Amino acid sequence: MASAPATYTAILLAGSRPGRDAFAESYGVDMKALIPVGGEPMVQRPLRALLDAPQVGRIVVLSQSPERLAAAMPDDRRIEFRASSGTIATTMLELMDDESMQWPLLVTTADHALLDVPTIAEFCGGAAGTDLAVGVVERSNLVRRLPQSKRTWLKFRSGAYTGANLFALASPKVRPAIELWRSLEQDRKKGWRLVALLGPLVLAGTAVRLLTIDAVLARFGRKLGLRMAAVRLSNPLAGVDVDKPSDHALAEAIIAGRA
Repeated sequence: MASAPATYTAILLAGSRPGRDAFAESYGVDMKALIPVGGEPMVQRPLRALLDAPQVGRIVVLSQSPERLAAAMPDDRRIEFRASSGTIATTMLELMDDESMQWPLLVTTADHALLDVPTIAEFCGGAAGTDLAVGVVERSNLVRRLPQSKRTWLKFRSGAYTGANLFALASPKVRPAIELWRSLEQDRKKGWRLVALLGPLVLAGTAVRLLTIDAVLARFGRKLGLRMAAVRLSNPLAGVDVDKPSDHALAEAIIAGRA
């Protein structure tokens, strides 16, 4: 697959949940993005992949404490640090109101510790021609590589998928999708609530796996006036984020070549 040109502004989400973060504190830090993975702050790993990806020209790191993350990051003129709002959707809507923002956007997260340059290239290539693309990993692909991994799966006729924490947003035209996300953000692990917005027939069809993931996203696209697509990623590690101790142990083992 040909590489996409260097047109993306990467948005690296490195915020924290409100209050104390017990997960982070168990590793001796108070911010999830600073949890050590493979001997370095976790956020540095996806950041390095973005810096090395030819599809990415500029990187905006978003956090409630941008100055603290900046102190742990490499000094590179392509990186900008900004303060984020309380939720991801609200933060993204604020970015859309920023007239200086350069589109399209490639969005990923600080806990994507196994992100690599080939995955970014594959995703950007698959996102070409869409208004909004979502990276996914098919369950059989991931289970073959990591049978012990526990993930959240959305089940469709074409298979079960987990998110890869990669999103491509072509232009501010995607605002209705972000506003919809904001209305459902507290239920982001309950995919049926999102599908239910398309009506009872679609919900029922998804429940009994009569619809493919592509069919569901096409219906969302028609509802929102957008071209939407799922980009199936070949690297199963794209479906692994570091969100709990077992994920951390798995990521460490993979990096060390033990998994």
